[in-house]
Amino acid sequence: MTRFFELRENRAATARYKGDFGATHKWSLPSVECTACGAIWGASGHDYPSVGLSQLPEQAKFISPGPTSVSECARLRELVRPLAPPSATLPPGTSFGPLVGTAHGDLGPLTWQGDYLLVLRRDTLERLQAEGVRGLLGCMTGLRFRQKNPPELLELQIEPHGRLHPDCLPPDLPPPCATCGRVAVRLPEQPILDAASLPADLDLFRVGNFATVIVGTERFMDAARRLELDGITFRELPTR
Repeated sequence: MTRFFELRENRAATARYKGDFGATHKWSLPSVECTACGAIWGASGHDYPSVGLSQLPEQAKFISPGPTSVSECARLRELVRPLAPPSATLPPGTSFGPLVGTAHGDLGPLTWQGDYLLVLRRDTLERLQAEGVRGLLGCMTGLRFRQKNPPELLELQIEPHGRLHPDCLPPDLPPPCATCGRVAVRLPEQPILDAASLPADLDLFRVGNFATVIVGTERFMDAARRLELDGITFRELPTR
C-alpha cells in the first residue's frame, strides 16, 4: 500500500545556504471580484511554468493583471486552455511561464519560495530521476544572478491531482459560490487524502482542492533521504 507525505520546507536546513531569490511567474490569470459573494480572490499553487503565452495576441492581459470580473476571467481562461495540460482546472490566479526575478548566493540543492513553490538545481533533478522518482517535470527559470557561473535552476511543475477526503472537512461546509466557484474553507489541521482520487503514476503532486499542499509518495521520501536532500520535512497523511 502506497504511503503519502506532505512536503514542507525544513527551514533549519535551508538556512545553512547563504542565498535567496525573489521572483514571480511571467503570466497569470487575474484574480476575480465576484458580485455575487463579494469575494476578491485568486488561487495559489496552480503554477504551470512549462506553459508559455507569448503567442497569444492578448498576452499583455496576463502580465501583472489586476482583479477583473468573473466573466472576463472565464474568457481569458479559454484563451489559455488549449495550451495547458488537459487536467488543469485553471482557477483565477493560475500562473504560467518561467519564474522571472533575481537571485544571489548559494541556494543549495533545492530551495523554496513559501511552502508551495520548489526550485532545484538540474543535477538534483537528475539524481531524483535516477532514483526512480516518477513524473518530475523541471522547467527553466528566468532568475538572474549577479555572480559568475551561476547554477542552472529549474522549477518543478507540480500539478494538482486528487482531493482531500470529505471526512476531514467541516460537515456544514457551504457549497461553492454559484457565480465564481470559490469555496470558503481553510486547510484542516489533520488532512486526510481521498484514496480513490490519488494518481497511481506520480510520486509528487499537489492536492487538487488545496493546491498549496504538496504531496510525495514514500518512494519520493526515500529517494530524497538517500540523496540527503534535507531541505524537506515529511508528514505522513492518512488516506480513506
